Amino acid sequence: MEEQFILRVPPSIAERLDRLLSENENASSSEDKSLDLSFSEDGRSGTFVIGNDRFPASLLELPCVVESYKTYDDSVLIKTADVGQMIMVREADDAAPDVVEYRHGLTPPMRDARKRRFRREPDLNPELVQRVVKDMLKINAGATAENQEEDGDGSVRNASKKPVPAPVTKADAPETGTNVGEPDRSDSDESDDSI
Repeated sequence: MEEQFILRVPPSIAERLDRLLSENENASSSEDKSLDLSFSEDGRSGTFVIGNDRFPASLLELPCVVESYKTYDDSVLIKTADVGQMIMVREADDAAPDVVEYRHGLTPPMRDARKRRFRREPDLNPELVQRVVKDMLKINAGATAENQEEDGDGSVRNASKKPVPAPVTKADAPETGTNVGEPDRSDSDESDDSI
């Protein structure tokens, strides 16, 4: 599948472009009927023409390839293209971008995508990592990280000499904070239809 591009235009130009491309509206003026896009020798800068108005345009790379889809029945999606470039049309007084890649992508979640995706890994002390891994294995075995010793055979045992006291229950105390008289319900019994 071939890589395609997306056209990004300011709102004022978008209105004129919508009028030109609209099938239902035949009231557009004859001067808006011409549409042209041409690029200079470098292939990155060019001119977008609607009628007699000329707007500067730039071809920019997107930070990642975006797949575009269409549907005929609002159920099944069909992939139509891989979009890797964007043509950015600007007003005549706007400054031209000085980079080849548009770093923010097409949607707000893609803001600084490359910077976030390929960020530097934190510098970790290997000894600290090994100690934490050992502590996690000991905790997983049932001991606590700070009160443990290894036996001669490699098994972990609790190093504290005092036994852990069992929780005290009072059978005669009345229940507080519960719904007396109502059956116990789990969280799954309550449904949230607000979504």
